[in-house]
Amino acid sequence: MITHKKAERVYFHKTLIIDIETVPLSYDWNLVPDTLKDHWCHKMQFLSLKEEENDPAVAFASRAGIYAEFGKIVCVGMGYIMQQSDRRVVRLKSIRNDDENALLLELKQTIEHFHQQNKDIIFCGHNIKEFDIPYICRRMLVNGIALPECLDLGGLKPWQVGHQDTLELWRFGDHKHYTGLDLMAWLLGVPLAAPEMNKTAIARMYWEQNDPEGVADHCLKQVYMASLVYLKLKGWQEEWPEPLYV
Repeated sequence: MITHKKAERVYFHKTLIIDIETVPLSYDWNLVPDTLKDHWCHKMQFLSLKEEENDPAVAFASRAGIYAEFGKIVCVGMGYIMQQSDRRVVRLKSIRNDDENALLLELKQTIEHFHQQNKDIIFCGHNIKEFDIPYICRRMLVNGIALPECLDLGGLKPWQVGHQDTLELWRFGDHKHYTGLDLMAWLLGVPLAAPEMNKTAIARMYWEQNDPEGVADHCLKQVYMASLVYLKLKGWQEEWPEPLYV
């Protein structure tokens, strides 16, 4: 069991918990560029689709947000575990913008500022190694934004990347196994901040309900829950840090 003193060296001061919310580039198939339509129709041949998703327009609206080539980032949530007076808190911040380029530039600035203060920055989150970090990097390149040094992982060996993934920690080497964050939270006795929403539900909230604030709220709840799951996986035995929204 990791002691609190050792755990403090592991998670505090340099660990940034992240989560992103993504949606299709457009919810209107008629506004999708023809070239992208062709590529999406080709992509559909390799997807396991429901019967109603055989229509490219329906499939694009429900599935495109999963893929960085066909989707965009509309919100990034970040959490930082810190000491405030006599208590631990998870400091929570979201970056939300309908203009993805502006969002990613602000994210880059935030990451680089954090990196200046914490040279050995560690990103943490649920499935971030297979989804969030690659998605961010791909969308930055699409938007013509140079990657921050701490995200430029090209050429590194897996053991040279210090980022922490709660799904990877839970797998214990079983790479076929997937467990949702909310299920892990329940199993580990972590307070459930919010049930996970699939990308179809996020897309509907963003495009149909015109509720980007709701997307951002869900994103931060996921970040807070991921923070507590990470602490639990690392042997945390104390009272849960409270969320602090900034």
